[in-house]
Amino acid sequence: MLRDGFYETQARTMIERVPPVAGIAQQWAISPYRGCAHACRGCGARAGHRRLGLDAGRDFDTRIVVKPNAVARLRAELARWGGEELAVGVSGDCYQEAERTYRLMPGVIGALAEAGVPFTVYTKAALVLRDAALLAEAGARVAVSIAFVDERIRRAVEPGAPTAQARLELVSALAEAGVECRVLMAPVLPLLSDAADQLGATVRRIAGAGAGAVEPVVLRLPAGTRAWYLEWLGEAHPGLVARYEELYDRAGLPSPDYERRITEQIAQLCRVYGMAFGPGEARGREPRAAQLSLV
Repeated sequence: MLRDGFYETQARTMIERVPPVAGIAQQWAISPYRGCAHACRGCGARAGHRRLGLDAGRDFDTRIVVKPNAVARLRAELARWGGEELAVGVSGDCYQEAERTYRLMPGVIGALAEAGVPFTVYTKAALVLRDAALLAEAGARVAVSIAFVDERIRRAVEPGAPTAQARLELVSALAEAGVECRVLMAPVLPLLSDAADQLGATVRRIAGAGAGAVEPVVLRLPAGTRAWYLEWLGEAHPGLVARYEELYDRAGLPSPDYERRITEQIAQLCRVYGMAFGPGEARGREPRAAQLSLV
C-alpha cells in the first residue's frame, strides 16, 4: 500500500541474517525500512529491493518500503530469541525521513530493551537524538557512519546523506547524552578515499568528536550494488573501472591484502588518537520483564 510516498508492507519476519559480505560484526539484524533516501552509491543492501520487484538503483533511493507491523512482529520473535546481539538499520537507515512519519524506532528500542537483547543502531541521521534517552536507558550502542571527511566525495557518493561535519556533531551530541557511540568508518572507497592523508584526517576528526571506537569496513560490491556503483564510477572516474574489476572478486569482496593494509593503517591511527579499534564485545542486559515463550 502506498502512503505519503512510502510503500507499506506487512513483515513476515523481522530478524534476518546479515549477509557475510556486509562486513559488520553482527550476524543478525532488524530493519524497519528497506531502501534509503541517503542514496549512498556503495550501499550493500541494494539487492534487497529486487526481491520486492523494484530495482536496486533509483528505486532503492526513492521508493522506501516501510514495515508498519515491525514492533509487533519483533516482539513475537524476541519471545523465542536466544539473546544474540542484533544490528538495527542494515537494510535502510532506521532514522531516515520515513521515521518522522512512522515513529517505529521507540517501539523497536522498547522491545529490545524489555527482552534484554544487546543491539547496535547504525545511522547517519540526527533524528536518532530524539531517542537518545531511550537508547541510553537500553544500554544500546549507536554506530554513526563516517567514511571520510572530504565533502566533494560525500556529495558524489552520498548525495542524500548529512555532511560529514553534521555526523561528527551527531557523535558529540550522542556522547553528551550518555549514549555509547562509535563510528563505522564505512565504506572506505578504494582509490578515492583511501590515501594515507585522507584516512588520517578522518580518524583525527572522529577522535576530536569524542567517539569511543572506530570500526572500518572497506567498500563491498555485492550483486545489486556492484552494477550501480560501477556505472557511476565509469562516468565519474572511468580510469578506475578496470582497477576495481581486478580488486574485487565475484562475491563483491575486496582483495584480502588490500583490505588488511587499509584496516591496519586505521588501527594504527586509532592507537595514535587513543580510540578503540574494531567492533568490541556485545554487552547483554537482564530483561525488564519475564518473557513468554510462544508455543
